[in-house]
Amino acid sequence: MGAGEPIGSKYLSVNKRWNPPPPTSFSPRNGELDPMEPLTPLETLCRIILRAKEYEAQVPTDYDGGEAPENVDDEGHETLSVLDDAINTSVEEELIASLEDLAEDQQAELLAFAWVGQGTYEAADWDEAIEAATEENNVVEELMDMPMLASVLEAGMAAFDINCDGIGDLS
Repeated sequence: MGAGEPIGSKYLSVNKRWNPPPPTSFSPRNGELDPMEPLTPLETLCRIILRAKEYEAQVPTDYDGGEAPENVDDEGHETLSVLDDAINTSVEEELIASLEDLAEDQQAELLAFAWVGQGTYEAADWDEAIEAATEENNVVEELMDMPMLASVLEAGMAAFDINCDGIGDLS
């Protein structure tokens, strides 16, 4: 802000309407990214990651499917232990509700974290990732369809030195 310039005038456009400050940029400074303060509270991000882990979890189950032991593909002709991938609908509903409860800018932030975690965008391209996520029509559906959601969210947050260490059950 220059000398004699009214407070807040740098956010006034030519038509003298208020333009909010641009979103926080995470451009490199001396080869490092500026520290990031997410829009979404860290506790909320970590709760969503925990729910995503529960949603993606597979639990052991005994499989025999009523098959005769000779039809089960196991050398000892014993009952196989496999993973049950039946979706826990209550966890799915809770995860969707958590995502839908976020404001649009928080949903976009979450999607951008996931894209950084997947490698779709680099951390240095955060502004571009946020812009693309803001333009996404159905962020919740995009996130729910994302394989390994919890892992990519954690990886995306880690790119900005943000983690869930010491938060709830994720420590």
